[in-house]
Amino acid sequence: MGKTPLLLIAAGGTGGHMFPAQALAEAMLARGWRVKLSTDARGARYAGGFPSAVAVEQVSSATFARGGLAAKVMVPLRIVAGVVGAGVRMLMDRPTVVVGFGGYPSIPALGAAWILRCPRLIHEQNGVLGRVNQIFAPRVDAVACGTWPTELPAGVQGAHTGNPVRAAVLDRAGAGYIAPGDYPMDMLVMGGSQGARILSDVVPAAIGALPPALTRNLRIAHQARPEDGDRVIAAYNAAGLVAEVAPFFDDIPRRLSECQLVISRAGASSVADISVIGRPSILIPYAAATADHQSANARGLAEADAAVVIPERLLTPQVLTDHIAAILGYPEAAAHMAQNALSCGLPDATERLVVMVTALAERATPPASH
Repeated sequence: MGKTPLLLIAAGGTGGHMFPAQALAEAMLARGWRVKLSTDARGARYAGGFPSAVAVEQVSSATFARGGLAAKVMVPLRIVAGVVGAGVRMLMDRPTVVVGFGGYPSIPALGAAWILRCPRLIHEQNGVLGRVNQIFAPRVDAVACGTWPTELPAGVQGAHTGNPVRAAVLDRAGAGYIAPGDYPMDMLVMGGSQGARILSDVVPAAIGALPPALTRNLRIAHQARPEDGDRVIAAYNAAGLVAEVAPFFDDIPRRLSECQLVISRAGASSVADISVIGRPSILIPYAAATADHQSANARGLAEADAAVVIPERLLTPQVLTDHIAAILGYPEAAAHMAQNALSCGLPDATERLVVMVTALAERATPPASH
């Protein structure tokens, strides 16, 4: 009997990288594989949702994006140390396949896998490759794309898998949509970890300016950064609105499935969740995102008439008020948007990624001799 296959997942420290990594880990464990997660100390803090069977290996990594000159000088040394550390671990317990999900913490494992010629693939969540995936795209056996089309380097072929979503999202895939009407309606406001402030500035004022026929039925759940929470609560209270404001909701799938409208950044995971559950949305791409990748993420829903996309530079309370009223005031249009969003969803994204991983494993395993 052969050894139990080992999947090594390399991922960085944001939800955008970790959610699809977690989905793949769950799926491969269910197929009898062993799974390890290679990340740095920051990434390890986001690994709480991974199944306990996943061994977390912390490696040394670094980014040029943070810290002063002294820290930047140390970056190459820390990365080399991480690659060496990851390589030593791989020699002791060789992975069958290595999958990178982007972020600087994925460099050591992918670098070591390239040196040791382990089968490897990367998954890119956004419509534009992140910096690390850009480096590795020509140096891996396969590239899986969460958003389609994804801009790829010349000569690199990508496979459209979609973005894997967590089991809690899949449980509510295609949940029935209750169109807006004269009864309690839920609205979910998701800012993401970066760039949530503009939503905290604009959204309460925009909702407060809606006609009373709409506001009297509204219940709002608004994710705001801790430092913005008090003023967001005060703004909703001043407008006489019912709002639950918190830095993080750990039951986003439930809230998504029960809401009539989502106002969100266009992070890849958020777009995937909105599509798989199927909800009308107003998307405000984060203007400071690398290569404007959030606009690329939002394109599919916008072209399918499932979402209204407002560039940050055009976002004012009045513009947002008009768009909210146009969705909540027209139940039929809102129901169409929900249906269109569902048509963009790929609930089998994890399964598509599993197929790519197992195909790589089979290609790398020599047939048994008789």
